Amino acid sequence: MLELVPQEVDVAYEMVGIRQAIDELELQFSRLAATFDKGAYWEQEGSNSPIDWIRFNCHLTSNAAGARIAVGENLGRMAESAQAMQAGEIGFAHLVELARTADAVGKAFDETKLLELARENSPGKFHYKCMHYRHSVDAKAVAEEQAELAETRFLHLNTQDDGGLFITGLLDPVGGALVRNALEPLARSSGADDYRDAPKRWADALVELASSKTRIQMQVTSSVETLLDLVGAPGAETEFSLPISSKTVERWACDSSLSRILMQDSVVIDVGRSERTIKGPRRRALISRDKHCQWPGCERTASKCDGHHVVHWLHGGGGEIENQILLCHRHHWMVHEGCWQLVKTDDGRIVTIAPTVTFGLPRGPD
Repeated sequence: MLELVPQEVDVAYEMVGIRQAIDELELQFSRLAATFDKGAYWEQEGSNSPIDWIRFNCHLTSNAAGARIAVGENLGRMAESAQAMQAGEIGFAHLVELARTADAVGKAFDETKLLELARENSPGKFHYKCMHYRHSVDAKAVAEEQAELAETRFLHLNTQDDGGLFITGLLDPVGGALVRNALEPLARSSGADDYRDAPKRWADALVELASSKTRIQMQVTSSVETLLDLVGAPGAETEFSLPISSKTVERWACDSSLSRILMQDSVVIDVGRSERTIKGPRRRALISRDKHCQWPGCERTASKCDGHHVVHWLHGGGGEIENQILLCHRHHWMVHEGCWQLVKTDDGRIVTIAPTVTFGLPRGPD
């Protein structure tokens, strides 16, 4: 049995006390930041924005400055949470997540429900809970956010003088989860004699993945309600990502093998399997017929394409080849997350329909 050293106990409690004092100061700073945000002093000083002035003069990052303004602006909606922080039940980091969630969901913000989750979870875990809450309130908004992030991802490949390839880039959460899920098993240490450090193992894993033709297996945890995109459903979960939208799950489920796990009171009560993947003779027939991506004008080869159900099996579509076409990853994403529609004409042509764009509410009566 470990024996507690009184000095260590004193240090531990002193750390807790200092952190609570810092959180209280952060709360005061946030009130001032919200007031400062409404003024014009930052403009007179030549700054581009209140956040820019705070970032430079208070030595904070832009994200940190924006978070404090958000907390200050939402304190009227988080009075009980502020009291809980002052009582030491939660930390300032929880308030930041509450404020960001309040900004995201607007009038749907439920402080009582979220405060209960904040008390039960660390700030990092609470962030995940807030993402699930946001999806349950407005799944469409979460899907749109993730779609926007996907549009901003980039990758630069620069060949150096010695022929080496220098890679820099940024991936969205869903894309990043896919890449990491694929690389993680290949990047593990191969034993006590593996001299490679982590960056070397990640690089070797990327090369190994690129040279392999094995399809990636990925575990996604989703409720039936999420698959059906029902109002109030939480997001789906993967090991290496924040909760993901129902639209992404729908795309992954379009050509995959699904394992059914039914749970009751956190206990597994049934396990089954349902084959939805397009493979074997059916896959070969699909490749023979389509030969490449069927999006008009795209000639991405069949080996780079997914099988897509024109009428998704979640909505009653069958597994017959007449209901399936080849789509490359990009165009498969556009059909699901991007909300494009595909119509198959009687003569077999594919017609694409762009997402509906709403420019504003119609004019009301004068």
